[in-house]
Amino acid sequence: MSVSARNYLELGIDLLIKSSIIIIALLTLSADAPPLELELGAPQTVLTNNPKMGVHTRLSDEVEAWKIKRTLEMVREMGSPWIVEYFPWAYAEPASGVFDWRHNDLVMNHARQQGLTVIARLGFVPEWARPTDSATSYLSPDHYADFGNYVYAFVKRYTKEGEDAPIIIIWNEPNLALEWGFQSIDSTDYAKLLTISYQRAKEANPKVTVLGGALAPTLSPIGNDQALNDLIYLQQMLDANAGQSMDGLAVHAYGWSLSADDPPDRQVINFRRVELVHQLLIDNGYAKLPIYITEGGWNDHPRWTRAVKPGQRIEYTRQASALVAQWPWVKMVAWWAFRYPWPTHTYLDYFTFVTPDFEPKPIYWEIQQMNVTR
Repeated sequence: MSVSARNYLELGIDLLIKSSIIIIALLTLSADAPPLELELGAPQTVLTNNPKMGVHTRLSDEVEAWKIKRTLEMVREMGSPWIVEYFPWAYAEPASGVFDWRHNDLVMNHARQQGLTVIARLGFVPEWARPTDSATSYLSPDHYADFGNYVYAFVKRYTKEGEDAPIIIIWNEPNLALEWGFQSIDSTDYAKLLTISYQRAKEANPKVTVLGGALAPTLSPIGNDQALNDLIYLQQMLDANAGQSMDGLAVHAYGWSLSADDPPDRQVINFRRVELVHQLLIDNGYAKLPIYITEGGWNDHPRWTRAVKPGQRIEYTRQASALVAQWPWVKMVAWWAFRYPWPTHTYLDYFTFVTPDFEPKPIYWEIQQMNVTR
């Protein structure tokens, strides 16, 4: 993807997150605020013909418990057994060593009750762990151990007897300056952060699955101050022994205006670029390291230059699902994004499957028809 397109996407999402922090704080401080509790209901099972299907749910921005529950019900009803969810460090540890797990518990408990497998993305630096007025993605090496403590606490809390061990992603798109706190893009530093996080996660639960990445697909060359080509960055990570500190690799696979069948090419951003990532793992001796596509898909905005028509989006999503089903080295694919808590009034709204008011879009019904066992 182009750096500018990715920056606009991430900046829009960052505004959603910052707004949600304010809302959560107000609800927490208000004496009249309703508790974040809701009856879980009976345990559910996902009925699906597509066991690798997932969606990115973005519930970190949702403060109403019933909406969290309804979102996850609709995910299950669409026949998606996987979700990727963001669990910001700043939300859970607002002061050093002081944890507030209420929102995380709500999401995890409802997801598990709906029979969903959660992949937890961890990031977003609290104010106490970064300089004043710095970006929420700014993390200096001095605080890598603090992040490792959060990783340990998260894995420990969500290790439940009789349930699968947690699956976590360490950071998001560190090959973008935007996601690396506008510091110099440094794959060696990210490899150090991944190593510390991996060690701490395994201390909490040896069976935890730790995913490296996920990198932003971009063609930016060495020397660009905003981004670095994901294939170059991954090679640098592997050269720094990052492959020894992950149980799988999280990958982002956007199709933009190209079909899912468009062939892989090092000079093109398309869905099948993930095949080049897999080949890079093979070339470096990590052929058995699985890939989890934790973000990707198509946008059907009527005027965005990287969008496709709604019918094309549905067809390309079907094509991509069929490809993933044939790739034994891919564990799952999560489409961006299931629902936002409120309209952004930008092209971002055209990534979603369901409106903020829980109105399913045509793609929801079509994917449900493809997925659900009747």
